[in-house]
Amino acid sequence: MLSFKRALIFAVFFLTAFILLRRSHTSNDPEPFRKPPPQPEGAKDSHGGASHNPSTTSYTPDTAVKDQELPAQKAIQQQDMSKMSLYEKLAYQYPYDVETKFPAYIWQTWKWTPASGEFTFRDQEASWTMQHPGFVHEVITDQVAVHLLKLLYAPIPEVLEAYNAMPQPVLKADFFRYLILLARGGIYSDIDTQAIKSALEWIPDSVPKESVGLVVGIEADPDRPDWKDWYSRRIQFCQWTIQAKPGHPVLRDIVSRITKETLKRKREGLFVSKEKSVVEFTGPAVWTDTIFDYFNDARYFDMRSSQGNISYQNFTGIETPKKVGDVVVLPITSFSPGVQQMGAKDYDDPMAFVKHDFEGTWKPESERHIGETN
Repeated sequence: MLSFKRALIFAVFFLTAFILLRRSHTSNDPEPFRKPPPQPEGAKDSHGGASHNPSTTSYTPDTAVKDQELPAQKAIQQQDMSKMSLYEKLAYQYPYDVETKFPAYIWQTWKWTPASGEFTFRDQEASWTMQHPGFVHEVITDQVAVHLLKLLYAPIPEVLEAYNAMPQPVLKADFFRYLILLARGGIYSDIDTQAIKSALEWIPDSVPKESVGLVVGIEADPDRPDWKDWYSRRIQFCQWTIQAKPGHPVLRDIVSRITKETLKRKREGLFVSKEKSVVEFTGPAVWTDTIFDYFNDARYFDMRSSQGNISYQNFTGIETPKKVGDVVVLPITSFSPGVQQMGAKDYDDPMAFVKHDFEGTWKPESERHIGETN
């Protein structure tokens, strides 16, 4: 049995050891609050208070965030769009960046979705999904299009007013393709169009994808004296298949043109009465004009070294893709193969990318290519 003296010695020993161990442990713990290092006198920040002098104060990575004063959070300032032109509103709402990737979207429109028993373009619709695995593929009905555009263009009500004012479904279908590509980008193709090759193969490997924002094909290249009897333009770019990055200036321009013209016609009570008017109003004629106007726009191209305006002569008879600025123009075989005229080759040609049947779309200008002779 321990004596009282020995018990007292052991108690003092254990108590001393406990105190020493406790102090040793707590001395390595981080301080709950750290004071910033002293500042040189007279150093002031932009708000009139003291600031850190980077030449005299150094921070280790683990203490920099703790020691530095975080800037005050600023409220997001909404740009006043009331004084902007329509073109400027579209540019502000949907900015353009050519260096981004082409969005992996495929947009199509029709009366019914593929889930409906009345949908008759299953082979064509399925070809886009098979050629583009991983892409988002949407078939938009007229009812869905209205709500989708309300969501996308709510800040620009005049665009919605123009869309709702159009009296014919073909006008809305034409307008929708430009609107969806301007806002979201990707590929638009008419429902009766079959994908022969993936869009990943449309642009040559020699052309950097980050330098291209719009891909269009030639619909018609009628090298004949009576071409005006058959077509609206000597070179006509097709609009049944378009690939674009969101915000492209060509899309911005054509949306602005169509919106203004529609609201003007609404005020005057005069809308289209002939097929020719549709071509000029929303169809391939105005689409072609807008692209050529872009090619010759000094805001986007340095015209000082130009030898003249870019015209149909720069594209007639081409058999390989041609790049102008950030636009790639594909030859007639790419989007119009098998028409057996105007130099277009057949569907098995390496440059044949899509096959358009004109079954699910409105057929302007003498059924497009059907029934023509060379």
